[in-house]
Amino acid sequence: MAHRYKVREIAQQAGLSEATVDRVLHQRPGVRENTVAEVNQAIADLDKQRAQLRLNGRRYLVDVVMQTPRRFSDAFRAAVEAELPAFAPAMLRARFHLWESGSTDQMVDTLDRIRGSHGVVLKAQDEPEVAEVVDRLVRSGVPVVTYATDVPASARCAYVGIDNHGAGVTAAYLVQQWLADNPSDVLITVSRTVFRGEGEREVGFRSGLRHSGRTIVEVSESDGIDATNERLVLEALEAHPEVRAVYSVGGGNTATVAAFDKLGRDCRVFVAHDLDADNRRLLREGRISAVLHNDLRADARLALRLILQERGALPVEPVRPVPIQVITPYNIPTQG
Repeated sequence: MAHRYKVREIAQQAGLSEATVDRVLHQRPGVRENTVAEVNQAIADLDKQRAQLRLNGRRYLVDVVMQTPRRFSDAFRAAVEAELPAFAPAMLRARFHLWESGSTDQMVDTLDRIRGSHGVVLKAQDEPEVAEVVDRLVRSGVPVVTYATDVPASARCAYVGIDNHGAGVTAAYLVQQWLADNPSDVLITVSRTVFRGEGEREVGFRSGLRHSGRTIVEVSESDGIDATNERLVLEALEAHPEVRAVYSVGGGNTATVAAFDKLGRDCRVFVAHDLDADNRRLLREGRISAVLHNDLRADARLALRLILQERGALPVEPVRPVPIQVITPYNIPTQG
C-alpha cells in the first residue's frame, strides 16, 4: 500500500537507509523496535512540517459568537487573543460578537449576518432555530465549534468544554462532603434554561444529591447578571430559610453573596464555575468554597485548532475531554 510520503523522504528524515524504511513500512520481520520507533517519529515530524507549510502565509478570520455574562466573555476573549499568535506562520484574526442578554432571534440574526469567515466559535442556546442557522453556515463552508454549551442536533464539527453532567455530580459531591450531617437545603442558580450545558450541570447535581434528603431550590432566567440575580436569590432565600449552601451554574456570584449578606444568613458551602475576576476575589475573601474551572487558553487553542483542521490546514487529532479543575483559595492559578 502506498504511503503518503516517499520512502526516500522518510529515510532522509530518519537518517536510515531506504531499505530499512521499506522493511518497517511493510512490517517485515527482523527490524528492531527502536528502528521502528525512529521511522514512526520521522513520519510524525514530516506531518508537523507539512502542516507548517500549509499554514505558511495563510490568513484566517474566525468569529467568536457568545451570549454570556461579560465577565466570562472578557476572560474568553483575552484567552483567544493570547492564543492567536501561537498558530504562526499562519495569521489568525478574530471578530467578537458578544452580548449578555437576548433572544434566540438575536442569536440567529447574528449568525446569519456573518460573512467572510473561516470558522465560528459559538456559545449559544440549544434551540432548533440555532441548529438550523449553524447548518446553514456549515453548508456554506464555514465550520462551527460549539463552546461551553453544545447544540448537538446541528452540523457543528465539534464541542469544546467540560463534561457538564460530570461537573454537576462533582459539585454535588463537594457540597455533600462539606455539609456532612449539617441540615441545609441547597440553592442552585441557572442563568438561562435554554443553554444545554447549564441544564446538564443541573441534572448531574440533582442526581448527585438524590438520596441526601436535601431540598434543592432553583433560581433561573437571570442571564447571570448581578442585579437580576440578586433580586431572584433574595426572593428564594426569603421563601426558603433552610438554604445554607449554593451551587452556582450560571454565575452572578457577587450578587448571590450580597443576597445572603442582606439577610444576615451564613452560607456554609458555595461551589461556582469559572475562574473569572469576581470568583478569584470571592475565593480569596473566603466567600465561596471552590470553583470548578477549566483552562480558557487551552479551550481557545483547541477551538481554533479544530477550525483549522476542518479547513485542512492542520492534521486531524482526536478531541479529548477538557478536564475539570477544583480550585480552592489555596491553589488559585496565576493569571496569564
